[in-house]
Amino acid sequence: MPSRLRKTRQLRGHVSHGHGHTGKHQKHPRGHGNAGGLHHHRLSFDKYQPGYFGKTGAAPIIDVVRSGYCKVLGKEKLPKQPVIVKAKFFSRRAEEKI
Repeated sequence: MPSRLRKTRQLRGHVSHGHGHTGKHQKHPRGHGNAGGLHHHRLSFDKYQPGYFGKTGAAPIIDVVRSGYCKVLGKEKLPKQPVIVKAKFFSRRAEEKI
């Protein structure tokens, strides 16, 4: 089809070029890629990719040797969340608690 017969040629000189003046034809009206997954695209994310957001899996690792300690004594209370503790030595009380 020759370019002189295309609709673009007819629309030259018309301000909105056939895209309307209210809605407007703009660059990326809904964002790039996965933008808005927790906001304006929530419904489709929940429908097609359930479990996409949020934390899963590994417990936090506490390496006491990096903090300059060798032995864990276990005198204090542990958090309710499960943790992994790395050390050279553990007291009996610490082993029971962990």
